[in-house]
Amino acid sequence: MSLKEKGEMTFLEHLEELRWHIIRSVIAISVGFTLAFIFREFIFDYIILAPKNPDFVTNHFFCYLAEKWHSPALCINQKPIQLINITMAGQFNTHMKTSLILGLIMAFPYVFYEFWKFVAPALYPHEKKVAKRTVFSTAFLFLAGVIFGYYLLVPLSIHFLNTYTVSDQVINQINLLSYLSTISMLVLASGITFELPMLMYFLTKIGLITPSFLRKYRRHAIIVIFIIAAIITPPDVFSQTLVAVPLMLLYEVGILISAAVYKKKNHSPAA
Repeated sequence: MSLKEKGEMTFLEHLEELRWHIIRSVIAISVGFTLAFIFREFIFDYIILAPKNPDFVTNHFFCYLAEKWHSPALCINQKPIQLINITMAGQFNTHMKTSLILGLIMAFPYVFYEFWKFVAPALYPHEKKVAKRTVFSTAFLFLAGVIFGYYLLVPLSIHFLNTYTVSDQVINQINLLSYLSTISMLVLASGITFELPMLMYFLTKIGLITPSFLRKYRRHAIIVIFIIAAIITPPDVFSQTLVAVPLMLLYEVGILISAAVYKKKNHSPAA
């Protein structure tokens, strides 16, 4: 019989239960780390380094559009990027760091599940129902953001940063670690950005924002979104719009969620 089945637990029993959840989570991360470390060539050649290659699906698609619409500026990442390593242990350290990051990403669903198993017994039935939806929505939005970042933001950013020059006398020689840091930051930032509807949900729940506030500043939000899109994309309207539209849709979804929460909050019996 587990500790949960014995009824209410003491503080030390809670700590013991938490310890085992943490141990199982660490084991899951270690398994992910090991798999990532073993399949080094596949991970680097076909995942991490792929967005810089001309035959990557996004680059191929943009070049197809460039040819179809007679707009050469749309064709991205056709100029080869030669990555360099400038430290003795640089490639090994990069391999280790990358394996750890991928191990965390692969184990994320299971770690989230362990966290859920730990907190679930303390929740009431109606709270469990809400929490399950929240956990699923958070994980789904983060994954969608990661995919969006990898297949759209990363190729566009690589093209912009690799072709941008301050002078013809300066040649870009990109360090492997710099490349890895850039794509990691973009993918992570995209995953976090896609949590915008959930952030609006919680801020509305605790009373910091209202649907009317979000609607009032919608124009300001759209301007900020297009500024961000203009910075990270090639200088054409199509690319900027392609990045901006999903972010605008997320903002609109956030308004709908905020309105639903606000309405329920103000019509509850306790209100």
